[in-house]
Amino acid sequence: MEIKPFEKKVWLSSPTMHGEEIKYIQEAYDTNWMSTVGANINEAEKMICEKVGCKDAVALSSGTAALHLAIRLAGEKLYGQQRAGHGTLEGKKVFCSDMTFDATVNPIAYEGGEAVFIDTEYDTWNMCPKALEKAFEIYPEVRLVVIAHLYGTPGKIDEIRHICDQHGALIVEDAAESLGATYKGKETGTFGDYSIISFNGNKIITGSSGGMFLTNNLEDAHKVRKWSTQAREDAPWYQHEELGYNYRMSNVIAGVVRGQIPHLEEHIAQKKAIYERYKEGFKDLPVTMNPFDDKNSNPNYWLSCILINKDALSKQVRGEKDVLYITEPGKSCPTEILDTLMKYNAEGRPIWKPMHMQPVYRMNPFITASGTGRARSNAYIDEGAIADVGADIFARGLCLPSDNKMTPQQQDVIIEIVKRCFE
Repeated sequence: MEIKPFEKKVWLSSPTMHGEEIKYIQEAYDTNWMSTVGANINEAEKMICEKVGCKDAVALSSGTAALHLAIRLAGEKLYGQQRAGHGTLEGKKVFCSDMTFDATVNPIAYEGGEAVFIDTEYDTWNMCPKALEKAFEIYPEVRLVVIAHLYGTPGKIDEIRHICDQHGALIVEDAAESLGATYKGKETGTFGDYSIISFNGNKIITGSSGGMFLTNNLEDAHKVRKWSTQAREDAPWYQHEELGYNYRMSNVIAGVVRGQIPHLEEHIAQKKAIYERYKEGFKDLPVTMNPFDDKNSNPNYWLSCILINKDALSKQVRGEKDVLYITEPGKSCPTEILDTLMKYNAEGRPIWKPMHMQPVYRMNPFITASGTGRARSNAYIDEGAIADVGADIFARGLCLPSDNKMTPQQQDVIIEIVKRCFE
């Protein structure tokens, strides 16, 4: 079989538009509601509440903005109101998922806190409950945990919630990648004390940008709405008694979101079909697909990923920005596969590089299931016993083209490309 480069690029995960979006954008234009109020915002918030099953949703400029306000809200509840120039988490440690995008972590720093990274587990590629338990042994004073559902797959929510409840800790749930995924029949975005979703351009549904804060507490929703519009007080003039932000979603962006929401289940079905075709196509290769708990959870299959078996991994060395690998018969590595896909005009990505390996957070504590890692406390840390699951998945894993506009024929070609990397 001769393989030729795709004439039109096959993307990792690009927006899929349907037509309703432009109708609502036009409505915003025609009615002149082009700013951060309007029918599109109101309807998008209402529709997401109905989809997810929460009482209120606040439309914001990004998922990161939603995370920032969720973390500020949690910090205020735990440690008191913010003062000008000081975050609500000033000097406090916060436990956080390690294998995630840095948007999950950065708002902790915005609020003056220090992220303590909790290692990943192999079953779902999410926060490891055993590592979280160890972290509380080392840092019993911590009262906030930020968890992310990686690539649309719910983590071990019941176990994590049980541990947090035992230690009186609040949860901020980053469901940016997992809209529409469920755990024991309940939607992600409803498990945190404070939860968020994202409508970034590559997400399962998109607004081109944007995000939402999700809550069952109407007082919390009121606070977030106020903070997101520069914390303006209810006065005839511009009155400000606390710090605010320009974080509200545009009515134009909300029009895109409003037109996308009815297609969520359709997109999930398309993404699931992609995952299943890859799983079948790779059944004879020394790889496994990104896993999930099929007894308790239904992912949204946002991205399909593979993990190369250890004995089939060719030699690969990564620096901070450069990488070298050696081609070996019968073996491959993430870089070889990604380079080959690129040659054929298809986009893949490395797995998220764990946060404890990032230069900006290299001095932050990091805790594994054995209680080892970089922990700054009086506890004894056996550096030789570290079992760094996140680093292992990063070394052996990659994200495959998962665009729901990709045809089965195009996917068959991608499967063949990957197979040939192991010849």
